[in-house]
Amino acid sequence: MLGKLIRPLICRATAEIRTIEKHALQDQLKTFKHLIKVGAKTRYGKKLSLNRINSYEAYRELVPLSTYEDLLPWIELIKLGERDVLWKGKPLYFAKTSGTTARVKYIPLSRDGLRNQIRAARQLVFNAICRTSLYDTIFGKWLFLSGSPEVEYVGKIPAGRLSGIAHRHVPAWLLKNRLPSWSINAISDWEEKLKKIIEEVLQVSHRLKLLSGIPPWIIMFFEWVEEFTGKHPAEIFPNLRIYIHGGVQFTPYEERLRYYMPKTVFIETFPASEGFFAFQVDPETRDMLLLTRHGIFYEFIPFEEINKDQPTRLWLGEVETGKRYELVVTTDSGLWSYRMGDIVEFVSVNPFRIKVVGRSKLTLSPFGEHVIIEEIEEALKYATDKLKLKVKEFCVSARIVAQDNHDKPAHLWFIELESDNPTHTQLNKLSKLIDTKLQELNPYYKDLRNGNIIKEPEIFILKPNGFRRILKKIGKLGEQHKVPRVDPSGRLLAQLMKEISYPSV
Repeated sequence: MLGKLIRPLICRATAEIRTIEKHALQDQLKTFKHLIKVGAKTRYGKKLSLNRINSYEAYRELVPLSTYEDLLPWIELIKLGERDVLWKGKPLYFAKTSGTTARVKYIPLSRDGLRNQIRAARQLVFNAICRTSLYDTIFGKWLFLSGSPEVEYVGKIPAGRLSGIAHRHVPAWLLKNRLPSWSINAISDWEEKLKKIIEEVLQVSHRLKLLSGIPPWIIMFFEWVEEFTGKHPAEIFPNLRIYIHGGVQFTPYEERLRYYMPKTVFIETFPASEGFFAFQVDPETRDMLLLTRHGIFYEFIPFEEINKDQPTRLWLGEVETGKRYELVVTTDSGLWSYRMGDIVEFVSVNPFRIKVVGRSKLTLSPFGEHVIIEEIEEALKYATDKLKLKVKEFCVSARIVAQDNHDKPAHLWFIELESDNPTHTQLNKLSKLIDTKLQELNPYYKDLRNGNIIKEPEIFILKPNGFRRILKKIGKLGEQHKVPRVDPSGRLLAQLMKEISYPSV
């Protein structure tokens, strides 16, 4: 009886999504006007004369593109207790975020911004349940592998990981079914926390219906479950219906995850501390719907211009399918034309559906080759499929040699396999296959190889769990941290070289 009553409420999310698809441009203009109206009364808005803006063209002229470093002086004012700095009042939280080697950033999160994050999350879950007709999911246990809900205070504002903040705002109807429990989720040591999570989940294993977390840590969760129980996870969790993932490129993990969850529906999302941007609407199609009525105004920089001082800026009504853009957002938490660094491609503009193809900071280009993460992942998958090798993790860096050195520069591929070390012959073939595929995918790389400027990639095989040890050494093990796919600065080279178990080609 309860299921029949709740079904229409769940499927209301699908109707909301149809509205988003139909009115995206109108919603973006409404969002733009609202952001300008509120922002004009802030210290930032007064400095830039936002009250003079009556069109996107005027906005583009007056409001510069920004990065975290550009907004940092304003964020420091917020930390000191100032009000109405970037957005009305004070932020409800600071969302802590950082890259694998970067320092911590404190992203303002307003009450409006948090409300829109939660609304988007609810819509994605309910839509997934409705589209798959898996209505009994709502009554099962839901496991979120997330950051700790504990917060610190920066000034008088609580700060924590976004996933942990979300844990503090779980709706009442989900409290009894949410896992892990608060005390376990607050454990700071990731490995100890994961052990406790597994102990807790195994007590209700047949009731687990929904799972959420970034792919590498979900794989670690399943590996440990398999080790502790001696059984395949599909036997332990026979009723697991839906897996929600995001935060990393999914392709390198997909085969392993489908091995662990052969009957589970996978739903891809595009959330960040700065906002919830998109999620997969159709379980059969990997494209994600851009969320245009969730307090965010979007701009886009053509991929070929991302390194220009004054790149072209487009609003949603000007984008084209098949082209790549860097994502720029203005939000109801006070980020103004903020460069996300994420590279997206529009699969459709009616409705506006995207796929994330990489990050501008995850472009490997020490020699001008402009190889993006999507090309790296595609080349690796092509090569390892040919050789029947299973990749667990990987990272690509580069060696830049001095001019008087007879050796040539090269990309350095650090790969951790699921199986034993390959033979020397296999490594040679792996290098050649990666090289061939990258030349096919990237004309700049091909020119460098044809011009004998760089040599064939060098392959290094890491010891088992090598990447896990590296993350632990640099204090980035667990929660929302992940192995960097690209190390353009070479910051991790020393750590990577210590974990090699097999010499380079």
